[in-house]
Amino acid sequence: MDAIEVIVAKRDGHELTTDRIDWVIDAYTRGEVADEQMSALAMAILLNGMNRGEIAAWTQAMIRSGERMDWSGLDRPTADKHSTGGVGDKITLPLAPLVAACGAYVPQLSGRGLGHTGGTLDKLESIPGWRASLSNDEMLDVLRSAGAVVCAAGSGLAPADKKLYALRDVTGTVESIPLIASSIMSKKIAEGTGSLVLDVKVGSGAFMKTVEQARELAETMVALGTDAGVRTVALLTAMDRPLGLAVGNALEVEESVEVLAGGGPSDVVELTVRLAREMLEAAGIAGKDPEQALKDGSAMDHWRRMIAAQGGDPDAPLPRAAETMTVAAPASGVLTGLDAYAVGLAAWRLGAGRARKEDPVSAGAGVTLHAKPGDVVREGQPLMTLHADESARFERALEALEGGYAVGPAAGEHLPLVIDRITA
Repeated sequence: MDAIEVIVAKRDGHELTTDRIDWVIDAYTRGEVADEQMSALAMAILLNGMNRGEIAAWTQAMIRSGERMDWSGLDRPTADKHSTGGVGDKITLPLAPLVAACGAYVPQLSGRGLGHTGGTLDKLESIPGWRASLSNDEMLDVLRSAGAVVCAAGSGLAPADKKLYALRDVTGTVESIPLIASSIMSKKIAEGTGSLVLDVKVGSGAFMKTVEQARELAETMVALGTDAGVRTVALLTAMDRPLGLAVGNALEVEESVEVLAGGGPSDVVELTVRLAREMLEAAGIAGKDPEQALKDGSAMDHWRRMIAAQGGDPDAPLPRAAETMTVAAPASGVLTGLDAYAVGLAAWRLGAGRARKEDPVSAGAGVTLHAKPGDVVREGQPLMTLHADESARFERALEALEGGYAVGPAAGEHLPLVIDRITA
């Protein structure tokens, strides 16, 4: 085989055989297929799509490019969750210890933020001493002591995906649903979890802007998980407005701890509990109810053990930005809308996110919301507080917020928090 043969087949709309897929992924990982050739193939896939068999074969080939983790030695079922990303989406932080407190092991491999969407590892790294990089043995030790571990994926996990992901980012092929689905699921299946719950975000602050796009992605990923023997379910959830009241790394950690202490914003609590119940059901665990584990402090106990086991100090003060600015309501009435993308972009410009993977992030930067859509506000009342290390960042953040919120006589329409549930 050669790369041109595979490219031309997909360019002309033909189904790629499993042999062709296995060869091209292996050859690309080894450097035999050049970046420009894989770029052409990725564009052909974006334009012509893939069927279920092709996507499954592509995913399995990426899994086989590296190691596959094995948790069979543990004495309890494993459950994992993956979110497609959004603004203020800190759910992994309270969710992992909560599910652990209810009887499952939660091995959670997470990523960093890019652009307007935050990354779980960036948030946790705002905790003094906490470290994201763990060996497989260290992961196992943390799991056994705390019930949950959140860390970075090792270099041996689906290396073909890491290489292809970077290429897609610079060749305009990120939006391909077959490539998105196989990228996510190759890592999650290789992670070795027994069950998986997918949180597929919908709206302006999400990658999938419409319910139809999100449903197609969710159905594709659920099929991939099911075909690979992983019990998989997906929820479509709202990202037309930010999740919770905090957007930014340390700000979101602080809000997550509030949830674990039995408080926190109602939407964050609702989604955390709903996803916890889905994870426990998928893992076949019918023990403690997640709401009770938040109330009785057991979820907080697992959080503290998890953070300490990864070198963090759960009692240490979180970083604060040096400068703040208040954005006030322009009129009295009802906050009719608060665009998730606008808020996420503002937080990014304040320093909470990165434009390139190697860029640093500010732990204390971000946006604190004082009102959510549907709330009654008065003219001059604080709507949000901007946090940055340098006051020079405020101007561009305010530009990002222009048109991103409105006050009117009545509440506007928005998506329900949980839109749909997708199963095999």
